[in-house]
Amino acid sequence: MTPLAFTDLCEMLVREGDLRPTLQATVEEQVAKTLYLLAHNTTNRELAFIFRRSRESNCIGAIDGTHIRVKVSQREAPRYRGRKDYPTQNVLAACTFDLKFTYVLAGWEGTASDSRIMKEALNRQDPLKLPEGKYYLVDAGLMLRSGLITPHRGERYHLKEYSRNPRELFNLRHASLRNAIERAFGVLKKRFPIISSSTEPSYGVETQKLIIFSCCILHNYLRGADPNDELLAQVDAELMNDNDMHEEPPNPRESSEEFRKGELIRDGIAADMWANYQV
Repeated sequence: MTPLAFTDLCEMLVREGDLRPTLQATVEEQVAKTLYLLAHNTTNRELAFIFRRSRESNCIGAIDGTHIRVKVSQREAPRYRGRKDYPTQNVLAACTFDLKFTYVLAGWEGTASDSRIMKEALNRQDPLKLPEGKYYLVDAGLMLRSGLITPHRGERYHLKEYSRNPRELFNLRHASLRNAIERAFGVLKKRFPIISSSTEPSYGVETQKLIIFSCCILHNYLRGADPNDELLAQVDAELMNDNDMHEEPPNPRESSEEFRKGELIRDGIAADMWANYQV
């Protein structure tokens, strides 16, 4: 649904259906919740969590890396040959929950870990900014700190609304929201085969970096102008085929102070979530 169609729907429901804002939610939020429930077949508890975090504006998106094939010299190839059998560059990106990219760092060799690239992203001259009091969701391959919230270490969980303790429930919902970055990468690569092909490209790293940036900018524009729900549905179907059971590996440690801040944020969310889950 386009933004204009959503606005028109809200206005029609106010005009003809007498829909009114409440103390808890605006008209737009009420309509958005209903549409999300119908489109994603989610539970009421998960829906409440998603929109509560959005309203408080604390969780602002998700971060992850993806590998894109690159052309390099035979001498450089070993540094770029990481997860794949061919040379790739590791691209770190952040996105919002409407699947728009807010930060992209490209050009790192395929053997570089996400945690190493993240440290560079936070310390370079034009850094990834972590606003005070807000945070991104990241996987266990990155550090836990106040602006980067990882899942609990080594906690197994099902991708269904069933949990035995607060840690499992937190990891379940963390994964449900964090897949925004996987969905964004999926749509990006389906829209632009130039960065998803396994065939060796005819251009080098620097040119390919510019191509990746251009594709991300066009992706953001098209998410507003032409979201292409069919394309997103294809990506979601592919992600649904992922394993139903997950176990996150241990994440690298941040400084004690930053790690503790992240732990307090995560534990507070998990406790609140578990209390609501048991009602």
